[in-house]
Amino acid sequence: MVDGRRAPFLGEYQHALDAKGRFILPARLRDQLGDVAYVTSDDDGCLALWRPEEFDVKASEIRERARQGERDVQRAFFAGAMEASPDKQGRVAISQALRDFAGLERDVVVVGLFDHIEIWDAAAWQQRKDAGEQRLAAGDGAPAPS
Repeated sequence: MVDGRRAPFLGEYQHALDAKGRFILPARLRDQLGDVAYVTSDDDGCLALWRPEEFDVKASEIRERARQGERDVQRAFFAGAMEASPDKQGRVAISQALRDFAGLERDVVVVGLFDHIEIWDAAAWQQRKDAGEQRLAAGDGAPAPS
């Protein structure tokens, strides 16, 4: 905890899925996550791992989108969501449906994104990271060149 708040999730970690669709959650992130977590599909085609309190916030956002006519987003989000707590070896199991959604086959990148953790296909992550770095370097918020 930091000043009564949970420490933010930070960092980038390279991992590989095992034959059962599990990846090892880095110890630093695992310690911050706690015993209960939820994995969901997320924007941009990645997966997100949430603590219960942050999952509740995200779920409220999704429900609000449904009230504004995006009911299919709500259906996809909640239908694929599952409890996904690390086992004793620190592995997190990802369902086949969620792996398919995010295009996860073997090499994955686990990224701390302050209030949640993202799980990316390694190649897709590199493209997103490169685009983000270009925008940061430009310093003007303009879209990165294609």
